[in-house]
Amino acid sequence: MAEGDAGSDQRQNEEIEAMAAIYGEEWCVIDDCAKIFCIRISDDIDDPKWTLCLQVMLPNEYPGTAPPIYQLNAPWLQGQERADLSNSLEEIYIQNIGESILYLWVEKIRDVLIQKSQMTEPGPDVKKKTEEEDIECEDDLILACQPENPVKALDFDVSENRTEIEELPPIDHGIPITDRRSTFQAHLAPVVCPKQVKMVLAKLYENKKIASATHNIYAYRVLLRLLPGSGAVFLLWSYGALFRLLVHTAIGCCIIIFLACEERDCEDDGETAAGGRLLHLMEILNVRNVMVVVSRWYGGILLGPDRFKHINNCARNILVEKNYTSSPEESSKTLGKNKKVRKDKKRSEH
Repeated sequence: MAEGDAGSDQRQNEEIEAMAAIYGEEWCVIDDCAKIFCIRISDDIDDPKWTLCLQVMLPNEYPGTAPPIYQLNAPWLQGQERADLSNSLEEIYIQNIGESILYLWVEKIRDVLIQKSQMTEPGPDVKKKTEEEDIECEDDLILACQPENPVKALDFDVSENRTEIEELPPIDHGIPITDRRSTFQAHLAPVVCPKQVKMVLAKLYENKKIASATHNIYAYRVLLRLLPGSGAVFLLWSYGALFRLLVHTAIGCCIIIFLACEERDCEDDGETAAGGRLLHLMEILNVRNVMVVVSRWYGGILLGPDRFKHINNCARNILVEKNYTSSPEESSKTLGKNKKVRKDKKRSEH
């Protein structure tokens, strides 16, 4: 039981640090010991029309077996509108039991606020929610792949572009953050296979300054596709890689089934749990086929938990800079613009 509590506590801390890195000043700590937090969410950060405050308390059992205890605070939020939003948040929890969901909750609320800000425009709003939710990525149909399936009986090989794999991907360097004589700097490279991860690390260590860093923490996520070939599936399966089936409909109604493998890993390099926290941030931001390395040069003064905040901030900043994810300000503007375009298109069809 104590082990489970310790695991939940670590996952909560990783999620809290990731939320603080993603949302900055919008994320507020009310009571650190009681795990009570608050975030101010608006439809548009530069020119907000609708704003809501989400307050959450994380029970010891979260995220394993219990949801966050939450409160929605806004003077305009009443009656059916409050009930609908609460139902949406609870549905997200049910669909993601055992997973960290605070980021999903915040972005769902922001989505609702953007929709509300556009309701002042004339036009039908019946079934609006269903239409918006139905516009998802239509490239792949994902089927559950059970571990007990006889995967090794299938003959597959990794469908990687060999030319790409042999090439060293470009490496970008972020703006350093300095606090009490410790300096943190992120480095980013697009990667499509674990071999490129090793190439990037080798290249970074050619730099004497990076090689002399106290810690070089890294994490990566790579999505591989497996095609008919030499039977690499069972090998990857035995190494614990994550699999899913991707089904594509081809010309003539022929269905081609691909098996996709997501490979992920991280390294603390002596900074306990820092690699796991960095990987957790990448999972929350849903970035793939990218590697982030954060170098820390220790300045002689202990930073305590602030060091994890700086590591996550460095990583988030370079992911935003290189367009792997967007800042909260940009995501709210883009989402609002896209939905307005869809609404105008639907109106023109009528």
